[in-house]
Amino acid sequence: MVKSRQWILAKKPKDLPELDGPNATFKLQETELPDLKDGEVLVKTTFISNDPAQRGWIAEDANPDRLYVPPVKEGEVMRARALAEVVESKSPDWKKGDAVLGGTNWSEYAVLKAKDLQAAKDLPGNRPKTHYLGALGLTGLTAYFGLTEVGELKPEHTVVVSGAAGATGMMAVQIAKNIVGCKKVIGFAGSDEKCKWVESLGADLCLNYKKDSFKKDLEKALPAPDGYANVYFDNVGGEILDVMLTRMAKFGRVIACGAISSYNSSAGTMYGVKNWFEIIIMSLRIQGFIVLSYASKYGQALETLQKALADGKLQIDEGEHVVKSSFEEVPKTWMHLFSGGNTGKLVTALQ
Repeated sequence: MVKSRQWILAKKPKDLPELDGPNATFKLQETELPDLKDGEVLVKTTFISNDPAQRGWIAEDANPDRLYVPPVKEGEVMRARALAEVVESKSPDWKKGDAVLGGTNWSEYAVLKAKDLQAAKDLPGNRPKTHYLGALGLTGLTAYFGLTEVGELKPEHTVVVSGAAGATGMMAVQIAKNIVGCKKVIGFAGSDEKCKWVESLGADLCLNYKKDSFKKDLEKALPAPDGYANVYFDNVGGEILDVMLTRMAKFGRVIACGAISSYNSSAGTMYGVKNWFEIIIMSLRIQGFIVLSYASKYGQALETLQKALADGKLQIDEGEHVVKSSFEEVPKTWMHLFSGGNTGKLVTALQ
């Protein structure tokens, strides 16, 4: 019998998750894992993916009828995807020492069905396999399908990406500029330093949305009437989305990918869009999407991304923020997502 420490959801948060005190969101516990059955594998978690979507899975008002995956219930292990190492196997598909991808959750060890695991093969250039959790995984695929399927991106388009220094945003910028070849790509980020990095990825311009001059800078970057944006890849929502509605070209498309500005806000305090009439008068299309809807096309998309990487069109090594953490620090590391401190993909490296 294998014992494993796990972080469980102790109390669903109303606003920002709490790490300490009587209302702590998570609780550390130790449990005995079940013995392996045929077709199962015991794995040790090595790297954990940190994603803003996880906040929605634990929201107090999460409606299971409206979520694309079941919400995490109080008392359950916090859900997460991870890189892991096979410790023991009762499947011919995996052997001890294999590196795999799977839903280990916030658990040191996990018993998983062999059929639910994917191989984490060596990457060209000896790149770290953690990229399977980000640029060469669901994060990169989210950016790709958002732009190509929802945004219907073309080279003649002007594209804006909010959260451009984040995991999905930094891929969206590069796909738009370096793969599709859009004529103009503008990013939004929260500091001048981040903006310089976004521009180094290929953006023609990056605007610091925390500056008092942001709205004027945006008007200058997207001048009326011929300089408006055709496509807006929205990772943020809230006030920035509201402002962008006034800079969209007629028949423009808003790709609703995320809304991190409101993930830690209770329903009554969320920012309400004030420029809704812009959607009507400019014949705009706003479409949300979930990357899981495009699972049948993952293989082709990943081939495109890996070819672009081999051709030098993608920079992914600097777009990964790996934090070495003890297992006790897993929730604390995850909270970096909401402080704006990291650039690119946030990954927890268990020590």
